[in-house]
Amino acid sequence: MWKLAPLLFLLFSCALPGNFQSRYSEDLDRRNIRRIAVLPPAAKDDEPAVVLSNHIYSAMAAFPQWQIVSEREVREVVPDISKGTEAARAKKLGELVHADAVASGKVLRYRERVGEEWGVKSPASVSFVIELWDVRRGDIVWSGRFDETQRALSENIFALGEFAQRGARWLKAEELTLEGVKTAVAELHQILYRRQG
Repeated sequence: MWKLAPLLFLLFSCALPGNFQSRYSEDLDRRNIRRIAVLPPAAKDDEPAVVLSNHIYSAMAAFPQWQIVSEREVREVVPDISKGTEAARAKKLGELVHADAVASGKVLRYRERVGEEWGVKSPASVSFVIELWDVRRGDIVWSGRFDETQRALSENIFALGEFAQRGARWLKAEELTLEGVKTAVAELHQILYRRQG
């Protein structure tokens, strides 16, 4: 049994969590997306939406192949895009900053943990959607959904690798959001550059 322990640990740590799903347009390879803007939330006092938007921007800016429109450029045109549907706001932002695409985020659930990082009464729970809008066509070219309520290792022994990566502790909602955004943006990057590159 002990001889199998290292193999089991490797198996569990390589398992992908089932908390992220995505879909994308079949003609993505013909879209030629390089310059991307991040749509700020409509309500500036919506803290979870601001957290999500900031994490999307930071995660995307970490990839050198993308030219991410600066937050300053976006702030300058925000007064001109403040009204309308998300699709209309994304299209208008993209046109004003000359972006190929606009990334937007929607928070579906954002519940902070109750307790400390080593023990909780209630764990953090986060659910959000990130969409990438093609500015020229006005349609969604990629969409990813992250949904997770952190669980104790005793509830899901197959999450051993994920549990260890998190430092064997309970995350805050913002940390869980960042983890989900990094997963989503990395997958989007892989899809775009596998098809374009």
